[in-house]
Amino acid sequence: MLREAELFAMADQMLVEVLGRIRAQDVDIVLPPMYDLPGVDDEAPLRRVVEQYVLDDATLPDVLGGAPAAEDARRDLVHEVRGDNRQAAVRRVANAAIEAAGQVADEGAVVPSGYGDLPVRDYLLRVTVSRSLLAHYVAAYLGSTACPLPEELARPLWEMTASDAEA
Repeated sequence: MLREAELFAMADQMLVEVLGRIRAQDVDIVLPPMYDLPGVDDEAPLRRVVEQYVLDDATLPDVLGGAPAAEDARRDLVHEVRGDNRQAAVRRVANAAIEAAGQVADEGAVVPSGYGDLPVRDYLLRVTVSRSLLAHYVAAYLGSTACPLPEELARPLWEMTASDAEA
């Protein structure tokens, strides 16, 4: 299995655990933007942040398979995430994404993404960093004073991204 796929699995599992801490009264907490980039530079309620994560994770198997993200099931998925069993929906989508990442066999594959076509390793690293930051961000807004990322995830991410810190 690609190291990037292993790290993605750790990050996605950690984010699912953090999102499981969200209580009904937390969904309207408004989070400031996590990034200063067009399209993701608006405040958003935690509910919308979770929905966007789930939709993004739901597209990962298609993207890793080289296909554009399928749009068909997105509406049903949002309704499921807004339902009474939000955590089960989050976990189911994450498990499918983790399974897809674990099945990547072609290290040299190029995948279509919102960032343009990327080598699969770069794509997985980007989504891993995004999941890791989101887990930390949401945990902090839910009141945690500790970083939720385990050392076995945080250290390799730091090592893999340190050279790009200026960017």
